[in-house]
Amino acid sequence: MKKIPELYGSLVFNDSVMQARLPKDTYKALRKTISRGTHLELDVANVVASAMKEWAVENGATHFTHWFQPMTGITAEKHDSFISPFGDKIIMEFSGKELVRGEPDASSFPSGGLRATFEARGYTAWDPTSYAFIKDGSLCIPTAFCSYGGQALDKKTPLLRSMDALSVQALRILRLFGDTRSKRVITTVGPEQEYFLVDKALYNKRPDLIYTGRTLVGSRPSKGQELEDHYFVTIKPRVSAFMKELDEELWKLGIPCKTKHNEVAPAQHEMAPIFESTNVGTDHNQLAMEMMKTIAGKHNMTCLLHEKPFAGVNGSGKHNNWSLATDTGKNLLDPGDNPDEQFLLFLAAVIKAVDDYQDLLRVSVASAGNDHRLGANEAPPAIVSIFLGDELTEILDSIKNGVIYQSRGQTSMEIGAKVLPHFPKDTTDRNRTSPFAFTGNKFEFRMVGSPFSIAGPNFVLNTIVAEVLSQFADKLEKSSDFQKDLPALIKDTVVAHERIIFNGNNYAEEWVTEAEKRGLSNLKTTVEALPTFIEQKSIDVFTKHGVLYEEEIHSRYEIVLDNYCKTIHIEALTMLDMVKQEIIPSVFEYESVLIKLIEKKKASGFNESLESTYLTKISELTASLYQKLEALDNSLMDAKGGEDSLSLASFYRYTVFSAMSELRCIVDQLEQYVAKKYWPYPSYGDLLFSVLL
Repeated sequence: MKKIPELYGSLVFNDSVMQARLPKDTYKALRKTISRGTHLELDVANVVASAMKEWAVENGATHFTHWFQPMTGITAEKHDSFISPFGDKIIMEFSGKELVRGEPDASSFPSGGLRATFEARGYTAWDPTSYAFIKDGSLCIPTAFCSYGGQALDKKTPLLRSMDALSVQALRILRLFGDTRSKRVITTVGPEQEYFLVDKALYNKRPDLIYTGRTLVGSRPSKGQELEDHYFVTIKPRVSAFMKELDEELWKLGIPCKTKHNEVAPAQHEMAPIFESTNVGTDHNQLAMEMMKTIAGKHNMTCLLHEKPFAGVNGSGKHNNWSLATDTGKNLLDPGDNPDEQFLLFLAAVIKAVDDYQDLLRVSVASAGNDHRLGANEAPPAIVSIFLGDELTEILDSIKNGVIYQSRGQTSMEIGAKVLPHFPKDTTDRNRTSPFAFTGNKFEFRMVGSPFSIAGPNFVLNTIVAEVLSQFADKLEKSSDFQKDLPALIKDTVVAHERIIFNGNNYAEEWVTEAEKRGLSNLKTTVEALPTFIEQKSIDVFTKHGVLYEEEIHSRYEIVLDNYCKTIHIEALTMLDMVKQEIIPSVFEYESVLIKLIEKKKASGFNESLESTYLTKISELTASLYQKLEALDNSLMDAKGGEDSLSLASFYRYTVFSAMSELRCIVDQLEQYVAKKYWPYPSYGDLLFSVLL
């Protein structure tokens, strides 16, 4: 095996490779396009394409593909070989035109009404800000994806637009502070990825996991996460081997995977990368999820990325660590030892943005899967709030009250053992219950679900912060006394939006009551949250900054609703099949065994009261099971397609899903009474502990 420095980025057409392989003029032109967003001429693209092809072929690639992220939430690829006929031979070719633009069939991708079914044409456009890479013998070129009419059909396009919008507004603010060096402001992310690993053989026996990604039935095991004995514990050999290979494959792709550990629930784990540009970090997270699934299979395991694969234990999230930085390397959300007014202004902008657009942030993480997770074990509630920590809160309080803040300085933490050193106490702490927590020099958005593309939450976050920065810039650029008006603006913002700041326990019932008093939203489900996405306020902020056009907003609204209905529909059908085809026959088989035992004991003169009582209980549950089964069956028949999308989604959420929950309750009770050898599916205990043995 290569040493890590040699391994890292070995399958990436990165800056070092470009600098070594491209003529100086071509390299400079490409760097200008990447750093400033200028147009890339075709003659330059031809030179880049030729060098990229030669490098790819040398590294074993035979095909190329425009790698894009449609509204399915996963990635898509159409592979073409480099070969071109040359007489009775072939040559390997790849042109600038093929690099810059592709034309995949767009007819089968979700469009939300942006195009008719018969309008198949769609275009992919090269995104030079995210490096090309080699995967499975193909050169993968990150691209945006749009319709024939130019509307965005993907996750990447609005993200790139939002990054541009935020950069424009942030630079306006920086110029007011005398910063003339910075040419661009970028957002950075470091998404912590949670996931479960289960034995592949057991997974293959669970239709619910195969078709829906989560267990639709399952009685809780005797031992779950109650002892909290899995978090950060020694990684078991089978899992460790998976993690080692995952690290190596991610490093080859230039993905800066840094941290790995066991999470709280049995069979749950986490990986976290180092911070990158939001666009690149989003691409890398999509790749990481794909590699997790692929590599798990090699180790006879399956990687589960559903937000709530097991009821009653922790769900899986993706902590979206977000920050702002200039192209000169300054983190604009780093307070330093003495927070200055520039930091405080950017902090105030984020606070105001989250308060003004809390509903949009909630919508950005809405899905059928996340409805199970938010507000459950170890997941933040559906109420959006900001955690700042004691010291930052005290600083803002001093600004609000017009008093001078007396810094505590760094306090030293006593550990209690003489052989251990004292170390400075972090005055920001870390709040695991907060949906949006400041953690030193970044914000951690913890509501994002494990399988999510982080493009959606980040383009919303970028856009709303850009909007507030534009409001600030409009005021301050007109100011006749900047030194006086700046602190006044910060103070007014803090006073107006302090309701969104909460440093306490977000899990507590008291917080729900308190949040309501403060006027904060509590949109518990996707059905409740999604209409806010198409409100005029939301349309205005997206269209003003060119992130989404109105038709693109409505298309995304329709796509999410359609996906929501289909997800629950598939779950309901899967559950019906499991109960009808496997569970009921298994219960009947066990009942017949009990009946024979009772008859045998009666004939022998023995007391069969225990067996009879047991049989009676199972028979009662089976009768109830049939009633709940019919109720779910009928609810699906009533779920007509004629209603508007929101009404249909509401029906699935409050009628179909409720019927599923009632059916599950009976099934899970039956599992506790039916002998294990007759129960058709692996139990929760089998699934959660199989890879830990």
